[in-house]
Order: sequence, then structure tokens, then C-alpha cells
Amino acid sequence: MNLPVDPHLYAAFLGVMAVMAMTPGPANLFAIATGMQRGKSALPAAVAGMNLATLVWFGAAALGLGALVTTFPQAFRLMALAGAAYVAWLAIQSLMSAWKGPRPAAAGTDPRAEVHRSRNAFWDGFMVQIANPKAILFFTGVLPPFLDPSRSMPPQLALFALGTIGMDLITMSAYGLGGAALAARLSRPAWKRGFDLAVGLMLLLASGLIVARLTS
Repeated sequence: MNLPVDPHLYAAFLGVMAVMAMTPGPANLFAIATGMQRGKSALPAAVAGMNLATLVWFGAAALGLGALVTTFPQAFRLMALAGAAYVAWLAIQSLMSAWKGPRPAAAGTDPRAEVHRSRNAFWDGFMVQIANPKAILFFTGVLPPFLDPSRSMPPQLALFALGTIGMDLITMSAYGLGGAALAARLSRPAWKRGFDLAVGLMLLLASGLIVARLTS
């Protein structure tokens, strides 16, 4: 049977991907921050947004991402810098919240607020991952050696996308749930400023990692 991908090569790819997925980076730091600040209810939307961005990168890879990066390097650099600025803006919002202190708790829960929070988490997750230089490095440096030019490319990319997103779903969710669990254990109002400060610092670190990868 002629498989789309060589099983040994695919196993090696999954091993590399597991290490990359578990390594703390902008996406995993954002997952922790989301779990801490917005809770478990917003985490699926954030993870979905980040993985949609990964699918966009796989689509770009199918269209010849390496050639595009080589031809228009400044465009990708500007896009990543814009993403770093967006993450820094999220960090500033959290730090300002820590400075102002917790707001009085509202009586009851408004379902529309939950929908709005999830929508924002989805968009923020997408922006973090679409501008993540780690993603560009993956698709231009890590993935190409595992692709076999003698085999059909779409099935290969589909299987690699499945493995990549599967690993990211596990690790991003684990990081995010860890952040949510920490917030739940220390949910007293007195800790709210500390959480907002920690989230802001983590997002600043994520923004710094994006810029560092661009200049390394």
C-alpha cells in the first residue's frame, strides 16, 4: 500500500513536533495567560484561534511559503512585529487592570459577556499565532525536510497538519488549564491584582520572544 507519508519519517516528525509543542513560547504563554485571566470558558476559543492560524500557515506552505519568505522577507518581518505590538498591547491592558485594581463583582452573569470574552480570546489567539516567528521557522526550516517531493503534496500536508494541530491542542490546553487551575485556587479578590500583573508580564515576555526571534 502506497502511504501518503513514510511511517518512519512521520514518527520522527511527531517526535520533533512534540518537543516544539511543549517548549514554552508566545502561544503557550498566551494559553497560560488566557486560563489565568479569562478562565477555562475562554480557553477553547483561544486554542481554536491559534490553531486556525496554524492552518493558515499550512495553506501558505502549500502555496510555497519558503519562496514567499525569500522574496518578501520584510513583509513577514513587519507582520511579526505587528503581532508583537498587539501582544504588548494586551499586556499593557492587563498591567493597567492590575494598577486600577479589581472591579466590583456584578450581580449575576451576563451570557453576552461570556460570548464577547470567547470571541476576543479567539481573535487574540489567532493574532498571537499568525505573527509568531516560531511558526515561520517551523514551516520554512523544520517541515520541508520531512516532505517527500516524489509523493503527492496535499495528503502529506494534511497528515502533518493533523499531527501538528493534535500536539498543539494537547499542550496549549494543558498550559491553559494549568493557568486556570492556579487562578481558581487563588480566586480571592485580593489576588486579582497579582493575577493581572502576572498575566501582563507573561504577555510582555511573549511579545519579547517574538521580537527576539526576529533579531536572532
